[in-house]
Amino acid sequence: MVDILPLSSYPSYIDLLPAIQTCNITNLPENYFLKYYLYHALTWPQLSFVAVVRPRNGYKNNQGQVSVSGQYPKVVGYVLAKMEEEPTDGVQHGHITSLSVMRTHRRLGIAERLMRMSQRAMAECHRAQFVSLHVRVSNTAALHLYRDTLGFRVDSVESKYYADGEDAYAMRMDLSNMWLDWAEIERKDRERQAKDEKDADEGDEVGELGKKDEEREKEKNKENEKMVRVKVGRSLGVGDLVEKNEAQTASS
Repeated sequence: MVDILPLSSYPSYIDLLPAIQTCNITNLPENYFLKYYLYHALTWPQLSFVAVVRPRNGYKNNQGQVSVSGQYPKVVGYVLAKMEEEPTDGVQHGHITSLSVMRTHRRLGIAERLMRMSQRAMAECHRAQFVSLHVRVSNTAALHLYRDTLGFRVDSVESKYYADGEDAYAMRMDLSNMWLDWAEIERKDRERQAKDEKDADEGDEVGELGKKDEEREKEKNKENEKMVRVKVGRSLGVGDLVEKNEAQTASS
């Protein structure tokens, strides 16, 4: 089972950074020092996500019991993202620094999920106008993901962007449609709260009426039960016996 989690949500996410670095070194030619991952995690904790695999039955300790203490999930992918600190155009926007998924877990939609969650976090947490990234012109698989699946567009071609001299596509995607309208959210919250209060008041009244109806029903059942008892008693001659006993008592 593969879970996509914010890197900062794990109880000790710093311990996952070496595994994330391994995922990067294994799959990509662009590598970073460990402190670079830590810098992203501490500065923009909402934007980077990690894909982890957890065993179906949890982790086992030395006694064979299920436990997660001291154990960490297997990292199979990550997205490292940030906000541009000093954008040259003055527009607030995010940037995808690195994206990688282990070969054993590709074609499962993990990269797409990582990207979408990071993009939404940029829009909702930082109100980013757009997100940018660079990709090798020869990386057709990444181009298919960014352009055809996610909706990025090529903004320009940067010559000899990579250390080996290969060109890069500078791509971007608009995020303004993901912004949260807080005024509208607060308005709906007020309407929902008013409706809940109204429903609560109506519920109390209905409850009282229901209680009165229940008491009337019980009284009616008791009266019917008495009538049935009288009829049965008369059919058994009990009424005659009672009259005779009363007559004997009066004569004595």
